[in-house]
Amino acid sequence: MKLSDSKDSVERLKIGFVLARSFTLSAFALFVDTLRLASDEFDRSGRVLADWEVLGSTRHLITSSCGVQVAPTSDFVDPSQFHYIVVVGGLLDNKSSVDQETVTFLKKAAAKNIRLIGVCTGSFILAEIGLMRGHRTCVSWLHYNAFRERFPDHQVRSDRIFNLDRTRGSCAGGSSAADMAASIVRRHISKEAERNALEVLHIEKARTALAIQTRKPLSLECKDPRIRAVLIMMEQHIEGKLPIRELAASVGLSRRQLERLFMGETKSSPALVYRRVRMERAKQLLVKTKASLIEIALEVGFENASHFSRAFSQTFGQSPTKLRTAASTVPALGIQRPMDYVRADE
Repeated sequence: MKLSDSKDSVERLKIGFVLARSFTLSAFALFVDTLRLASDEFDRSGRVLADWEVLGSTRHLITSSCGVQVAPTSDFVDPSQFHYIVVVGGLLDNKSSVDQETVTFLKKAAAKNIRLIGVCTGSFILAEIGLMRGHRTCVSWLHYNAFRERFPDHQVRSDRIFNLDRTRGSCAGGSSAADMAASIVRRHISKEAERNALEVLHIEKARTALAIQTRKPLSLECKDPRIRAVLIMMEQHIEGKLPIRELAASVGLSRRQLERLFMGETKSSPALVYRRVRMERAKQLLVKTKASLIEIALEVGFENASHFSRAFSQTFGQSPTKLRTAASTVPALGIQRPMDYVRADE
């Protein structure tokens, strides 16, 4: 079936975009371009099967994190006009990502049961105004700790690329914005429209919500996506207190099944790999921060510095003190290299 054959039989998919200050341009562009190409045949860009607006409290240009500016195309109209409202976030250090009028509009949309989606750090904006409570949120591995710290009572995971949970959605950002948009196109328009968009974008196949983020905490060559998901979980629970059975359950396996999977792919047990992830984090903190040994030990789940030092020496063949001393010196020149201070939770 051609797209033209379904023009009269499909209600136009309508999506409103809310762009935060310092929003991520790539995430917005991939999402809206997937809609554009799904809406018409080839790249004719007609708003046939889908329509979209950039909503704003003013028509002032909104500056993205890379400096490119986008102009809103509509005021805050009745949110019932849209099937989805997508909030595209960006830099987290912007203390006022959206204004109060935007907050009011999003709450009004939620009250009318309009589906709200947070893309990149857009999920932080929705959570900040109380609209993600009771929904599972998907964030990038890069922002997982920040989300947990800000919203400790929210469900969050950083191994999947996006999630659609009843009237809420969340997306890790980057290229996964196209995957999420493709999923919505397939649901509301057709598989043919999705295929047209992906082919023009040179995307061979859209990933599903079960796809794993590309982050690999260790340089382990593993083909099974369940191992990569568990590695991300290990990194996000660096204190080492997440039981192996819970790690296994997070990817739908028993503890024994996970252990067999790890032995087959990594030639090591999940427990030993978890310890290695923690030691690599400790090594990073030793080199990049001025945190004391006891602070680093506590950060990676050890109760005292002496136990941590023994474990570190067994892993890397030298004590944490010797590694820090060597890392702060440039041998070729025989001079001290200053260590930039980095917060221990970064």
